[in-house]
Amino acid sequence: MSSSVTTYESALEQLAMQRPNLFVLTAENRAAIRGLPARLGRRFIDVGICEQTLVAMAAGLALRGRVPVVHALAPFLTLRAFEFIRTDVGLPRLAVKLIGYVPGLLSDGNGPTHQSLEDVGLMRLVPNMQVFCPADSTELLAGLAAVIDSDLPCYVRFTERPPQVEHVEPPRPGRAEWLARGRDVVLLAYGLLVAPVLEAARLLNEMGISAGVLNLRWLAPLDEAALLEAALASRLLVAVEDHFSTGGLYTAVLELLNRHGIFASVAPFSFDQRWFRPGRIDAVLEREWLTGPKLAERVMTLWSQRRKAGCA
Repeated sequence: MSSSVTTYESALEQLAMQRPNLFVLTAENRAAIRGLPARLGRRFIDVGICEQTLVAMAAGLALRGRVPVVHALAPFLTLRAFEFIRTDVGLPRLAVKLIGYVPGLLSDGNGPTHQSLEDVGLMRLVPNMQVFCPADSTELLAGLAAVIDSDLPCYVRFTERPPQVEHVEPPRPGRAEWLARGRDVVLLAYGLLVAPVLEAARLLNEMGISAGVLNLRWLAPLDEAALLEAALASRLLVAVEDHFSTGGLYTAVLELLNRHGIFASVAPFSFDQRWFRPGRIDAVLEREWLTGPKLAERVMTLWSQRRKAGCA
């Protein structure tokens, strides 16, 4: 990717110019790609608010050797079109790229119908589906070519938030990113919450708790080696995510540890069978105790409880 490319739209345009088989499709969700219709011509298709048709059309294009990049609101793409994703894309293992717009807390001002807190769990259910959850625009752009060039289907939790984290390595499928090492606690996160988690780790280290941060930018394929290292090298894992506790990172970690016969303490900081009250993103993070200081306070409370119980 050219270093001069600074937006998702320009990056996708550049990839499309280099790959004549790349098509962009949307279900009337043009917020991040408004300039592409004029540039891509017939390779840009808007089906209207018809997510099932959108995925079915993308599958048909993929069967004919095209690489369809599909844009829709995350809750409607993953919920309304789930059967089509499972049957038309997952079953035949077609290289359709599903871009979920405003996932998780990024839907901020929208109510429960527009909040996607189960998307990762649903996409992890589909065999052969890759799941990419970039923390910010830098990580999204750095991983976009790998998404496009993979011969597997992929779901992307879209974000164009400005970078607040200094990434130490480019995103590669199946590879997590160690942002900090810790002996006591390792905080696991992806997407929007990587930045506040990193701040929380800094505050915890200042309070005498050795805290690390592992950025799980790819939830499928999962970096099993990094997660097992985190479990074996620390006393507590905390999975922080804007997702339901069921099906997402917390579930993936428990599945992995069980499969390898490893006992480790894992705490979920996620949503337990509920949606969040709509509001501006900063207010929602504060209310849900997902800012850096509040995450640090939650971990400190948990750590103190474990010490009293003789578990830390």
